[in-house]
Amino acid sequence: MILLPAIDIRGGKAVRLERGDFSKETVYDSDPLDAARKWVEAGAHQLHVVDLDGAREGTPVNIEQLRRIAGELGVPVQYGGGLRSFVAVRDALAAGASRVVLGTAAYIDTEFLDSVLEQWPVRTVVAIDVREGMVSTSGWTQTTQMPPEDVIARMQDRGVTQFVFTNVDRDGMLDGPDLDEVRHMSEIIRGRFLYSGGISSIDDLRALRDLRLVTLPASSPARPSTRALHRRRGAGCAGGAPRCCLSE
Repeated sequence: MILLPAIDIRGGKAVRLERGDFSKETVYDSDPLDAARKWVEAGAHQLHVVDLDGAREGTPVNIEQLRRIAGELGVPVQYGGGLRSFVAVRDALAAGASRVVLGTAAYIDTEFLDSVLEQWPVRTVVAIDVREGMVSTSGWTQTTQMPPEDVIARMQDRGVTQFVFTNVDRDGMLDGPDLDEVRHMSEIIRGRFLYSGGISSIDDLRALRDLRLVTLPASSPARPSTRALHRRRGAGCAGGAPRCCLSE
């Protein structure tokens, strides 16, 4: 496993939310670049950056933070939050993102999704955020009546091969991943996915490894709240100032 630290940005700072609740925020670093640099110095080979402001407002807000992180640290950066137009995706990639994460717009605008997949198929990831068993959208502020299995099937039919799956009910709570959920998602998703929600310790990472869905040894430090990038034949993890993930 390669640990892929996640940097969640809100108000120009690196933060962590509890269960996606914007009123329950912990600030981990006043400068996201400093937070990202600490992870790279610790051995991170990739980073996962989330523009929380952009996710709520529907358009990227922290593109300049992305530009600073990607430009100064020299590691691949995956970026998501508010990417709901072709131009926004193009601008994020131009600012240095190695991959872009699409959320709300991927569900409701098939023309947008198809155009992005046509232009950047291997650089496109779709987020599946789940609260109380249903897909949540608009920066985790709205819960739909769409089961994640149905959304994943629809996205895969359109050609999506990479997913970020977040259990919002566990995210930021540090009480461990839902291993049954990880196993279930691994049976549904073809290709790779990033599992996020509750990962907080080396023991959690070992438990994920023991599912035998991960084949590579971890090579970077993990910190509380972890995102695990998962694929059937290898996995990685993005965890940031407060969070981490698994990636190949």
